[in-house]
Amino acid sequence: MSTDYATPPGGHPDQTRLLTDRAVLTEAYAVIPKGTMRDIVTSALPFWEKTRLWVLARPLTGFAETFSHYIMEVGAGGGSDRPETDAEAEAVLFVVDGAVSLTLNGEDHALDPGGYAYIPPGTEWSLWNKGDAPARFHWIRKAYQAVAGLEAPDAFVTSEGDVTPVAMPGTEGRWSTKRFADPADLRHDMHVNIVSFEPGAVIPFAETHVMEHGLYVLEGKGVYRLNQDWVEVEAGDYIWLRAFCPQACYAGGPGRFRYLLYKDVNRHMPLRPLG
Repeated sequence: MSTDYATPPGGHPDQTRLLTDRAVLTEAYAVIPKGTMRDIVTSALPFWEKTRLWVLARPLTGFAETFSHYIMEVGAGGGSDRPETDAEAEAVLFVVDGAVSLTLNGEDHALDPGGYAYIPPGTEWSLWNKGDAPARFHWIRKAYQAVAGLEAPDAFVTSEGDVTPVAMPGTEGRWSTKRFADPADLRHDMHVNIVSFEPGAVIPFAETHVMEHGLYVLEGKGVYRLNQDWVEVEAGDYIWLRAFCPQACYAGGPGRFRYLLYKDVNRHMPLRPLG
C-alpha cells in the first residue's frame, strides 16, 4: 500500500527556535505535537538492543488508565528476544517505517509499513530489524481483562492494505474506519483501528463516551474539538483522551486526514480498583 505514515522527527531544535508550541495537558485531554518528539525525550527498555522509544501515553491515576502507547525506533540489527516483561499484557504493533521480522508463536512474519500484529497476553514473540535502516512502529499495550467463559483472542498478523474500510452511515465513504479486529468478537477488550476523513468531512456531533483514546495522526491535518477547545493537529501529532471527554473533528485538507486510534471495549465497568 503506497501510504506515507508520519514518524517522529527526532534530532534537536537549534537555539534560535521559539519555545511556543501546541503541547498541552488538561484534566480531560493532552496534545503532544510532533515537534516535541526529539532525541532528548526518548526512553530505553530492558532486553532491547539498538532501540529507543517515545512514550506517548501511560496509565495515569485520574486520567486515562487502561493503556500505554510507544513509538519504537529499532536500529539496524537491533531488536529483542524478550520484548515484553509483563505476562498479562496484550499488544498491537503497527509498522510505519522500515521493516521488521516478527516471530510469533514460532512463526516468522515480515512486517513493512502498514503491517499490523495483534499479540495476546502470555504469547512468546520476538522482533528484530534485519535491514540496514532504522525501523519504526507503534506498540500499544494493555493489561488484558480476562472474562470467565471467554478465551483470549487469537494472535494475528495482517496489513492495512488488506483491510477494507467501512463507511460510517450517511457519509458516502467520506468518513470510514479500517477495523483490524472483528467488532463482534467479544474476546477483544481493545481495538486499534485506522480512521480516515476525506477533506471537509466531519464528526458531526460531540462524542462523549466511556472509551479512552490514544490518537496518532498518520496523515493530513484537521481541527479537533476537545472539551470546549478547538485544537489544530497534523501528521505526527498525538491526542490522548480521558473517558467522557467531548470530542469532534473536521478534516482540514487538502489531503486525507487519517489517524491510528486506540479504545478500550467490550467489558463491564470495574466497580472496585483493578488489581
